[in-house]
Amino acid sequence: MEFDLWWLSYPLLGAVVGFFAGLLGVGGGGITVPILTSLFIAQGFPHEQVVHLALGTSMAAIVMTSISSMRAHHGHGAVRWDVVRNITPAVLVGTFGGTFVASAVDTVPLAIFFALFMSYVAVQMLLNVKPRPSRSLPGAVGMSAAGLGIGGVSALVAIGGGSLSVPFLTWCNVKVHNAIGTSAAIGLPIAVAGAIGYLVNGWSVDGLPRYSAGFVYLPALVLITAVSTFTAPVGARLAHKLPVATLKKVFAGVIVLLIVKMLYGLLG
Repeated sequence: MEFDLWWLSYPLLGAVVGFFAGLLGVGGGGITVPILTSLFIAQGFPHEQVVHLALGTSMAAIVMTSISSMRAHHGHGAVRWDVVRNITPAVLVGTFGGTFVASAVDTVPLAIFFALFMSYVAVQMLLNVKPRPSRSLPGAVGMSAAGLGIGGVSALVAIGGGSLSVPFLTWCNVKVHNAIGTSAAIGLPIAVAGAIGYLVNGWSVDGLPRYSAGFVYLPALVLITAVSTFTAPVGARLAHKLPVATLKKVFAGVIVLLIVKMLYGLLG
């Protein structure tokens, strides 16, 4: 395997993603996708596929993070497994189907959708928006509809679903720590279905870079996850010592800057 100097950037990205995932309890897509898009453009990857590759690689990287996060929350008894069982089938369908939609959309519209959604997430962080509990969990039809929506959007923006599932569960009167823990567990099927979907959809695409498996760029995947696995626990430990509310606002600002940089690279 021929070594590429660009690969040295992936462990650094993994360190940052893992740290913030542990510190703030957020998925890495908001950081990983715009940075990978910029790196892939700089490496000369096909312009029409850079966002798809960034989404697929980010989604695959979330798998390991999700397993670690799910185990930690389960250890604290924070996972509502009844909710996980009820919503997972629809989440799997929504996520897998979402990768087909993403694969059929051109790079620029897909990037714009990503930018708009992550800007919404950033505003939530800046304003510390929390939905007021107003109802109980819906029945099978309602849970399936929620699962389809959470999975579909998660696939389009390569997140573990927490930005959608935590507000939904909180709105349904699930206690906050249970909503966060349950969301972490829901993130695993989202990540697995998304990774498989991007792999399948990109498998027959011509002109992808070497060492790609569909829309998953393997060197980035391996090197990001190898480091993020170690930095996530560091961030989690510091979460109890640092002003997380302030850091969330800084993180939101960073996301906005990365989005602007990504769009400039694609449209400039």
